[in-house]
Amino acid sequence: MRIVFMGTPDFSVSVLDALVEAGHEIVCVYCQPPRPAGRGKKDRPTPVHARAETLGLTVRHPRTLRDADAQAEFAALDADIAVVVAYGLILPQPILDAPTHGCLNIHASLLPRWRGAAPIQRAIMSGDAQTGVCIMQMEAGLDTGPVLLREALDIAPDETAATLHDRLADMGARLIVDALARLDTLRPEVQPDQGVTYAEKIDKAEARIDWTRPADEIDRQIRGLSPFPGAWCEMDGERVKLLLSRVVPGDGAPGQVLDGLTIACGDGAVEILSAQRPGKRAMESAEFLRGVQMPDRLD
Repeated sequence: MRIVFMGTPDFSVSVLDALVEAGHEIVCVYCQPPRPAGRGKKDRPTPVHARAETLGLTVRHPRTLRDADAQAEFAALDADIAVVVAYGLILPQPILDAPTHGCLNIHASLLPRWRGAAPIQRAIMSGDAQTGVCIMQMEAGLDTGPVLLREALDIAPDETAATLHDRLADMGARLIVDALARLDTLRPEVQPDQGVTYAEKIDKAEARIDWTRPADEIDRQIRGLSPFPGAWCEMDGERVKLLLSRVVPGDGAPGQVLDGLTIACGDGAVEILSAQRPGKRAMESAEFLRGVQMPDRLD
């Protein structure tokens, strides 16, 4: 098929690779524009942009798709279908209508649960037992379109946003290739009105740990925000990211350091298994403890 691919972050790269390996013709790749990054703040292409150039594919990164010229350029590609995964721009109706078979979105949740920007993080932070991937026919609403394919997977007790991201990316790549191969026989399933939730974009204010909360909530916060933006607390005035944890028995005042990196919470305790100090790399707990004098409490 003649495919326009629309994606931006690492999550989208494996999907692009899968489409190429399946023999589809990628007539153009759309992604977000390069943005300043690193110490020099030089413009850095997105992961999809970099991968597309390696594959020798044409790349476009318009800042909007709402103007007539951008829409005419898109329509002129004469695509059979557009595959969209974590692109980052709203697709107006002329874009949705341009490909012969419309636009398919790969969404990392079991719709209608966790429509929106941060379904992976929200699933972990909310304590969901399962999540998955849906291949959805796009329409004007936010992740409201009919679902062509869905597949579930269990969320492991030690799952982080990073590990779940990788598992769902692989699943999405496999499912979209399957969906395209069976496009003429798949029956769209309208999403039910019941069970709708929205995965709002993660706000930086959500990353600070409140030790008065129960241990299971703090554990899910740490794992759900790992590695980015990273849940954090203050240790002797220094902001420390906590990247992996587990719930353990323990009793003390909220924030009290009980032993090593075991911290008392409002109910129970968490053991920090991986942490990162400013300007340092992430370290497992034993290595982290060799480089610091632990205070009596964390703030």
